[in-house]
Amino acid sequence: MSRNSVGVWGDSAAGVAVPSSRLAAEATELVRDTASELIYHHSRRVYWFGSLQGRRRGLAFDPELLYVGAMFHDLGLGKEFRASGRRFEVDGADEARRFLERHGIPEGGVRRVWTAIALHTTPGIPEFMEPEVALLTAGVEYDVLGIGFGDIDAAARAEITALHPRPDFKRRILQAFTEGIEQKPETTFGNVKADVLRHFVPGFVPGDFVEVIQGSPWEE
Repeated sequence: MSRNSVGVWGDSAAGVAVPSSRLAAEATELVRDTASELIYHHSRRVYWFGSLQGRRRGLAFDPELLYVGAMFHDLGLGKEFRASGRRFEVDGADEARRFLERHGIPEGGVRRVWTAIALHTTPGIPEFMEPEVALLTAGVEYDVLGIGFGDIDAAARAEITALHPRPDFKRRILQAFTEGIEQKPETTFGNVKADVLRHFVPGFVPGDFVEVIQGSPWEE
């Protein structure tokens, strides 16, 4: 299988190659066909940045599992999940699980990918888990937040963003987050996406952990 200049699979940049397996090819096709261009390019960059952070940290990881995790990590923002009532991370993780199970991936690999996607917006935990879990979050944090920006040199960044550009990315990714979760604001309780709705959805009031405790049915 091969495609031309857009680069759908089998690409290489900054010394990192996309796995050439059928699993990776089908993951690429699925995301290319179902997600927006914004999410597609972001997801591919996450794989590259996560891989480079893995090399820098000396972590042994499975490129195929990291790639599938990267490609599926934001699928839960799609229209079909907006009324699910669940965190978008869980919706994406479940889609990845079904995909991997259809391809006969062992449970251990499925679990690592599911966990990586489910936790990718929960800072402070993934970095202490399996490499694929840690590096998916590292790739997301690099591309979205610029965390560890100096860890990857400018030439490598330029190669990756030439293959997968990020025009007006900050505004567009915030819009994608808002559209993906504004119909289920309760899922932002206790996580970073509450900040998105606070900025972009008029009238949104984030949940308050202290008020939940104080208002619980327990007597003092």
